[in-house]
Amino acid sequence: MSKMSELDLCIGELRSAAQSLTAVADSLTSLFDNSGNAEPAGKALPSETKAKPVTLEQVRAVLAEKSRSGHTADVRNLLQKHGASKLSEIDPTKFEALLGEANAIGLGEGEDG
Repeated sequence: MSKMSELDLCIGELRSAAQSLTAVADSLTSLFDNSGNAEPAGKALPSETKAKPVTLEQVRAVLAEKSRSGHTADVRNLLQKHGASKLSEIDPTKFEALLGEANAIGLGEGEDG
């Protein structure tokens, strides 16, 4: 693999990881906001920290990156697991879970550092 394609792959993985971390942070914020336990004593969370819904574009970007990285079959299987043959058929309320699962594709593989 050329250095540029390795760099491109690393950048894509970093972006995927960043999106995953954002989704997890948003989920935790939403979870604690809903239970009323997120606010430490005397401190209120700013309204900007409220969880934003995961968009079709975010999920599409991660799935496209995974597919380009050689995980097309895994992407198809993930869509089928959610009852669809293409992303546009998936209920937007399932995007957050789908994004989390998509980010996990390929993470367990050994790499030739």
